[in-house]
Amino acid sequence: MGVGYQIFVTNRFFSKAIVNAETFLYIHSHIRDDAFDLFGFPTNEELNLFELLLTVSGIGPKTALFIVDRGVSETTSAVQKSDVDFFTAIPRLGRKNAQKIIIELKSKLGSLTDLDLSGAQTSETGEILDALSSLGFAKQDILSVIKTLPPEADSTEEKIRYCLKQLGGRS
Repeated sequence: MGVGYQIFVTNRFFSKAIVNAETFLYIHSHIRDDAFDLFGFPTNEELNLFELLLTVSGIGPKTALFIVDRGVSETTSAVQKSDVDFFTAIPRLGRKNAQKIIIELKSKLGSLTDLDLSGAQTSETGEILDALSSLGFAKQDILSVIKTLPPEADSTEEKIRYCLKQLGGRS
């Protein structure tokens, strides 16, 4: 006999999950006096957003899970555009808490957008970022160049060469 754990996930993830298939999740443990709840996310970006939402007073883990279910880039965009209606459409979330989320997260989401939340940051993007950072280039400069990568750049090496040229280096 094995041990089983109940893990709360977003509806979007649950609808795509395959029964009896091995799945990797980033886990957040939420411990209270009366409960020990686990929340799982398929991407690190979703976990980061979830944990950031928990820093807003009045936002609990279940509400944060509903927000993350709407999408990381959509939520980030709603905060940056001060879109209160985006948040009030979420169950358990009124206008006052929606405004609180926007106010409290507007400055904090700057660090998340550095991770390129417009599309989930791939391991390849991370490799490029690490390689160019080790050469002394600024993270912001690298990320802005990565966004301009031409579609014909197939390999990681080609992408690094392109970024080096754009950043003023020589390949």
